[in-house]
Formats: sequence, C-alpha cells, structure tokens
Amino acid sequence: MIKFIKILCLTCVLCAAGFAQNQTDEYKKNEFYVGYSHQQIDRGNYRPGNGFEGAYVRNIHKYFGIKGSVSGAYSGDEFIIRQTTTTTPTENFEYRQKVNTATYNFLGGVQVKNNASEARFKPFAHALAGVAVTRNKFSLTCTTGNCPPPYATGVNFNFNDTNFAAAVGGGLDIRINDRIDFRAIQVDYNPIFSGGGGSIQHNVRFGIGVVFK
Repeated sequence: MIKFIKILCLTCVLCAAGFAQNQTDEYKKNEFYVGYSHQQIDRGNYRPGNGFEGAYVRNIHKYFGIKGSVSGAYSGDEFIIRQTTTTTPTENFEYRQKVNTATYNFLGGVQVKNNASEARFKPFAHALAGVAVTRNKFSLTCTTGNCPPPYATGVNFNFNDTNFAAAVGGGLDIRINDRIDFRAIQVDYNPIFSGGGGSIQHNVRFGIGVVFK
C-alpha cells in the first residue's frame, strides 16, 4: 500500500511537471522586434520619412502583452527661392532652403496577438502612447546674385520639440521557426499632438522586419 502511494505521488509530480512544461511552451514570454519603418509625415501635405523601429513585448497571457517601442524617421526638403531686391537698380537673387527633420517616438502600451508557439499566421493589434521628439535643422544659403542680409552670409538654426504622441494599428507576423517570425506588414496611425497651437499631425507609418522570441 505504501509503495502504491509512493508510485501515485511520483506519477502526480511527473504529470504536474509535464503540465507546467506544456504551459511554458504554449507561448513565448518575450518578443523582440527590429525592422524598417516608413512614415508619411503630415506637414500640410504628406512627406516621406524613412527610418527604423525596435520594440519589446512581455507576454503576460497567450493573447496579451505589455509593449514598448522606439522608432525614428528621417526626412529632408530642399527649395530654391528666387527674389528681386526693392532697391534701384533692382537685382535678382536666389537662395537654397534646406529642412532636415528627425522624428523619434517613445511609446508604450498593450498588444493583442495569438502568441501560440505553433501558430503559423499571427495577426496583431496594439495601442500605444508616449512622447514624440522632433528635431528640425534649417539652413538658408545664397546661391547666386548679390543677396541682401542675412542671406548673404547664410542662416542656420535648429529647433527641437517634444509632444504627446500615440500609435494605434496592427499587422501580421508569419512563423519562420520556433525562434523567429517575419513581420510581413505593420500599419499604424501615429498622431502627434502639438501642445502650443493644439494642432494634430496625422502621421501614418508602415513597417516590415523580424521578430525574435
């Protein structure tokens, strides 16, 4: 009888260990994403920006995770502006204006996704909030003619801005193997809320990359 009880207890322990192992293997707890990010930046008209995104998700359930994301998008514009002096005799001149912009998003929130280890296709959705840091670099350079001040010697200045931002969207991951998924597409609405004038920058970003588990 005692031997039977010992065997029964050992069987229960082994079954419990096996069940715990199956629970652990059911889904991965940690998820790292790195990929290319393309952003359409709202500046009255949409301007393209290219960059990166990195993200970490701690899955607390088979379908829910806590997510943190860092992304950067870089864009530049260049204009040639021609003017005529008001002095007599009049003179024509032109100058080149360059604007280089870097936009960084630091966001956190939740992700909903089927994290089952054996799932082949894994659509996901997330809602994130945080801050966006925008860095602008302006330059004006005289290119021809007798430019009046201050354009004769050139003008350069930088402007940085930090505002509340969010990202709401989702995408599709495809399982490659037990450790790697391919993120075929990610699409986010990425508004940035300007604190001064109360305006909203209605940005859209697209992503593609690799998920490590």
